[in-house]
Amino acid sequence: MKLALLLLASLLDQKLDEVARIASVMLDGEECKRIQKKEVIHEMFHPDPRDKWSAADNYTVNHEPYIRVKKTLIRLSRLVDIPCDVNLWMPLPRDNKIHVVVRNSNEMSQFWPWGALMQDTPAPMKKVLETGERVRVSQRPGMVSVLAPVRDSLGDIVALVEVVGTEKLNQHENVK
Repeated sequence: MKLALLLLASLLDQKLDEVARIASVMLDGEECKRIQKKEVIHEMFHPDPRDKWSAADNYTVNHEPYIRVKKTLIRLSRLVDIPCDVNLWMPLPRDNKIHVVVRNSNEMSQFWPWGALMQDTPAPMKKVLETGERVRVSQRPGMVSVLAPVRDSLGDIVALVEVVGTEKLNQHENVK
């Protein structure tokens, strides 16, 4: 039984790693950089003291690049035969913060705290942004993520993807 579980986990890791590798090649960092509007980033760092949710309520994107990237992420998640999401994360310009720009259909992530627009950059994400290496993470029981860099036309890392999967889908995992 233990051997079967280990083989299953290894297969899951391989599938997610392959999607992450492909995502690094397929995603256009220039397109990803066009998603976020400058005024939204400003609102994240300067929230309205009378309405702590105003930045989230007013979160707007440049629709054309957002939709193109989201469709690509959805297609990537369909490369495997398990519940999988491919999420786009981008570093913010200050304070070691990161922002989930695109979440996908299953709402799975090992890093996204429900409702948060930005957060401190977790150590595994920092490693990807600094080194360009893919990183495997399993901090929630039953979930595996592979983080992979997204580069612009100059080869600079401008974002990362979180390819996250699980053998069993729990629709309420991130809504706790």
